[in-house]
Amino acid sequence: MEVQSYVKIITEWDIVAARQMGREIAKQLGFGNVDQARIATAISELARNIYLYAVKGSINLEIVKSGEMQGLVVKAVDEGPGISDIRKVMEDGYSSSGGLGAGLPGVKRLMDDFSIESEVGRGTEIIAVKWLR
Repeated sequence: MEVQSYVKIITEWDIVAARQMGREIAKQLGFGNVDQARIATAISELARNIYLYAVKGSINLEIVKSGEMQGLVVKAVDEGPGISDIRKVMEDGYSSSGGLGAGLPGVKRLMDDFSIESEVGRGTEIIAVKWLR
């Protein structure tokens, strides 16, 4: 996997930058408008979580190939407080910020592959992949 782009998430503008970068890479890879929007939305949600909860983190975008398949990997990495109950945050409707609670379950639905690792006091790493059809 080669790292294509990297955006540090410090301000709200960084969320916009990460989203735009993801959409642009998705477009270059040949994703259609609907999948570009899905990818951009997932990136926006992951970056927003970093901004709200972790204060310090990044969105890494990588192109991945697996046999004949090609895709875009979105990796959200932070040094935040970590998630103590991953099962709970993956429930539809759960929100710790008073938001809609579409967050991580929404990202999982928008993307093809999804994994989350978190350690309390150390941070969180979320990897989401969208495969080109």
